[in-house]
Amino acid sequence: MEPMAAELRNVSVVRGGRRILDGVSLDVGHGENIAVIGANGSGKTTLVKLFSGDILPYYEEDGSSSIRLFGEERWSIFELRSRIGIVSMDLQTRFGPETLVSEVILSGYFGSLDVFRNHEVTEDMLRAVRNAAVRMGMEDKLDRPIGGLSLGEMRRALIARALAPEPGMLILDEPMTGLDIVMKGRFRRMFDILSASGIGIVMITHELEDIPASVRRVVMIKDGRKVADGLKEEVLTSVNLSHLFDAPIDVVCSGGVYRMSLRDE
Repeated sequence: MEPMAAELRNVSVVRGGRRILDGVSLDVGHGENIAVIGANGSGKTTLVKLFSGDILPYYEEDGSSSIRLFGEERWSIFELRSRIGIVSMDLQTRFGPETLVSEVILSGYFGSLDVFRNHEVTEDMLRAVRNAAVRMGMEDKLDRPIGGLSLGEMRRALIARALAPEPGMLILDEPMTGLDIVMKGRFRRMFDILSASGIGIVMITHELEDIPASVRRVVMIKDGRKVADGLKEEVLTSVNLSHLFDAPIDVVCSGGVYRMSLRDE
């Protein structure tokens, strides 16, 4: 049987004496789609950094804490980054405007912000870069500097970057931020298509309408703790969302898309 993509047991992250994540346990199956939601500062992005190996957990003295990624407790950071594709707003702002779209996509093989002389680029990589660009509708922009791209085009280039090495998990950290309502709809449909192809998606968001129809499981994070985990229709209720955001919230679902609004009191 194929190992879990991620297994977290009683995992905490401590910074400046404060627990940013506090005793989180979470399993993500191979090819499983989940959404992780919570308010800003709840610990969602810290969870992404755990998955990517950018930070290490705080291990409890009683030995109850553990983290396994693709069945391994120890891993090479470079190998891990080829198995987990990450798309984030932070990554988007770190590339120079003169970087070509092809270089952005190719850099996903090396977990870098460019392609350098010490990187060994193979023909297979170049083919995969083009295939990923075609998949995202970016094949006609491979030789274009990213400084001339629209926000939606840049986001698609970053998704192509994550997809090129054929990862086992795709993590989307607030992937719809800044997109208009039409573009958000297109991205939701695109993520549904990716999911149908067998790619496991972990979406980090604080907006319910960002969650694609293919994502059936939702995990709620509040103050660094997991407060709910289950099927979308069971978790995304007005009661749960009001507790999550400490405000009276109404939730409606239309066409498989959930939306929330602040209730007038």
